[in-house]
Amino acid sequence: MVTLNPEHAPEQIEPFAVRRQRLLALGADEVIELTPTAELLSQSPQSFVDHLVDTYQPGVIVEGHDFHFGKRRAGTPTVLRELAGLRGVEVEIVRPVEVSLTDQSIVTASSTMTRWLLQRGRVRDAAFVLGRMHELVGQVVKGDQIGRSIGFRTANVGTESMLPRDGVYGAVVTLPDGARVGGAVNIGGRPTVQGTDRRAEVHLIDLDGAPLTLLGDLPEYGWPITVGLVGWVRDQVKFDSVEMLSGQLGRDVKRVAGMVGPLMKQATQGATG
Repeated sequence: MVTLNPEHAPEQIEPFAVRRQRLLALGADEVIELTPTAELLSQSPQSFVDHLVDTYQPGVIVEGHDFHFGKRRAGTPTVLRELAGLRGVEVEIVRPVEVSLTDQSIVTASSTMTRWLLQRGRVRDAAFVLGRMHELVGQVVKGDQIGRSIGFRTANVGTESMLPRDGVYGAVVTLPDGARVGGAVNIGGRPTVQGTDRRAEVHLIDLDGAPLTLLGDLPEYGWPITVGLVGWVRDQVKFDSVEMLSGQLGRDVKRVAGMVGPLMKQATQGATG
């Protein structure tokens, strides 16, 4: 879609580098991204399969039930199985996976459904579809440093992962040393302080909601951070004053502590049990 119709390309849920690391952690020997060149996209289904087998020599090809390939998307799972079988390669077609959401609806797990849920701030439901929390993976970058002036210091997350709908969320944050702490995350343009760009900022907290300053030997900026979104707290609102914003942030942190604290305690008990 990015190559054929870039203006209608869906937003990536997370960058390829992150997906690659997930697959390697699950046991893959190597993960290679096929660049959708004009030459590749113009191949017939037969030529595509031959190229795949000759280049990578797979023993098994695994694809989804709705996979299409080759020129004009002429190749289907059935065609793939037939063509690969002629080359001695087994094909496994993964059946659709259905999941139940918090509103009791049953949906088919897919990237399209994940994007739809994130666009509506339904990060808990997105986690059911993904099989894990949606994570904002990136680095801490310099922000406007307004949070520290009102008692809510935040880490600005530079990330290529998809941001959910503007609002405040509870999160589990993974630090460079692997430690996991709580986080109150603001997504959006920060209207109370005349912000213009859309960004993710996370206020780190302990199990009881107390603020954390965990830099230690880390530089102020440039260190890796992973923000796993647990649940939605509230919409983004423009307050009449910074003082009103500060009061609301205090209430937000209490809600986030109640949301994230039990998860963190379970993880701690599981590690020591």
